[in-house]
Amino acid sequence: MQRVGFMLKVKQDKIEEYKEHHESVWPEMLDALREAGWHNYSLFMTGEGLLFGYVETPNFERALAKMAETDVNKRWQNFMAPYFEGIGGKHADESMVPLENVFYLE
Repeated sequence: MQRVGFMLKVKQDKIEEYKEHHESVWPEMLDALREAGWHNYSLFMTGEGLLFGYVETPNFERALAKMAETDVNKRWQNFMAPYFEGIGGKHADESMVPLENVFYLE
């Protein structure tokens, strides 16, 4: 199982809306994530909008690819795109660059 961390930046003026949308993620989106192999998926955010994501999955690239094939992911990514800065016109899921794991306590 891969443990993957990544960072994104939420626009300062969109932080509260972003959090509200994640209080009630679409049920079909949650189902698609599970079916694509996303486990223990968590998002953490600072008050300035720096977002840290964590997921466990057998294969991160495959999990991203499986989500990219779904209609619900396309709709979610389009819906959430205005909330992010610094992703150069891409969707957030296309901008997830895994962070280097430098320590793990089993």
